[in-house]
Amino acid sequence: MARLRRTTISRRTVEALTAEKDTVFWDSELLGFGVRVYPTGRKVYVVQTRAGGRNGKRVTVGRHGVISAEEARRRAALIVARIKAGEAPVPEPMAVTEAKGPTVADLAELYLKEVVAVRLKESSARSYRYAIDRHILPRLGGRPALALDHAAVSAFHHSLARTPSAANRAVEMLSRIYRAAEERELVPEGSNPCRQIAKNRQRRHERFLTDAEFRRLGRALDEAQAGGGAFMYAALAIRLLLLTGCRKSEILTLRWEHVDLEAREMRLPDTKTGPRTVQLSPAAAAVLAGMPRADGNPHVIPGALNGNAMTGLQRHWVKIRERAGLEKMRLHDCRHSFASRALALGEGLPMIGRLLGHSQVQTTARYAHLARESVHEAARRVSDRIEAGLYRDCPGPATAEG
Repeated sequence: MARLRRTTISRRTVEALTAEKDTVFWDSELLGFGVRVYPTGRKVYVVQTRAGGRNGKRVTVGRHGVISAEEARRRAALIVARIKAGEAPVPEPMAVTEAKGPTVADLAELYLKEVVAVRLKESSARSYRYAIDRHILPRLGGRPALALDHAAVSAFHHSLARTPSAANRAVEMLSRIYRAAEERELVPEGSNPCRQIAKNRQRRHERFLTDAEFRRLGRALDEAQAGGGAFMYAALAIRLLLLTGCRKSEILTLRWEHVDLEAREMRLPDTKTGPRTVQLSPAAAAVLAGMPRADGNPHVIPGALNGNAMTGLQRHWVKIRERAGLEKMRLHDCRHSFASRALALGEGLPMIGRLLGHSQVQTTARYAHLARESVHEAARRVSDRIEAGLYRDCPGPATAEG
């Protein structure tokens, strides 16, 4: 007969309990009171009754974290007393207890208010709000946060299978919501149901311009600039994207006060990774120096409304890329092409990260395969030159006379 596992049930002892398989640890003081520990870390308080047969049945008291060990002990004592009096135990069902806690929508609202609104730039905050409003709240918002388990999240992830990237982002967002709730002790540690959800495979949409494509795009930009007006400013914005490797938001929010042509610098006060200084090449500085300034508008790339920045760059880009025969190219690919050219010229990943304004090495590491290709190409050129020397006809070694 298996030996009963006994301990004094308290907050400290329960939080320290672990098990490789479902295991009940019985209280050493209150007979029949125990805590069931699952391999996942989930812990549930139970009472073993003798009503209804020799072995009786197990009654759920509540989940650890939803109710305290002290409250579970109090409820268990009442259940034991009712059983001894011949009455039904009538515990508060666990599902009801969990339903009294916060919903997924409650946790999402807190995350948006205390994390997204405080820590993120507006562009990033918009994408976070979209994932939450578009996917998480409609499907899961009304569910009790503590009732959401791994199976439910897996089903949620599968329901978005038609959009693999969006499915991955939604689960990652849900995981961040639970992590924030755990940090604030709104749910117990280990409540995050998103762990070990297998992500969908995603194809990276990276596009790098070839020499011929650069030439075609250059001609299309010349034509757009000649047209004047908004089309001209759109073409100039795209030139700056190509020549600086900047993000679209950095160029569109650029003000003349941020530009120092004498020092050949753009001092950006608020980028995705914080303030940064962009060093301008002579070509990029020349674009800015020759750019007409809109009266009364502080923005380098002015919009249609007085004082505002351009908002319709994508619309103009679609026309320009069609003229260049680059229908599948995205504006962000200008940034990728800048990085790929820098690598081809021998710049290392740390320098590429500085040029692009990356705050984390991992972000620049996406270009590592291009760095390898550049090294392979350099190795090929060197070995070809050596091989040509080895097999070139040449006179034999000189010999000394006498």
